[in-house]
Amino acid sequence: MKIVHAQTVLTDEQLEALKKKSNESSTKDALSIAVQHYLECEYTDMNDEMWTRKLEKVVQKKNQKY
Repeated sequence: MKIVHAQTVLTDEQLEALKKKSNESSTKDALSIAVQHYLECEYTDMNDEMWTRKLEKVVQKKNQKY
């Protein structure tokens, strides 16, 4: 596995929100968690199948309430 250094530009507000949401105090760890989540999350594949799965889950949750 080759490790590379990557950079991006964020506002202070975006970075602080990311740290808070990831429950991490360091920028490096917060970004690492965010990237790993994005790569594993089924909702990041922007295609029709992704939207179908998401809508099915919303309907299932709604039906469980009633």
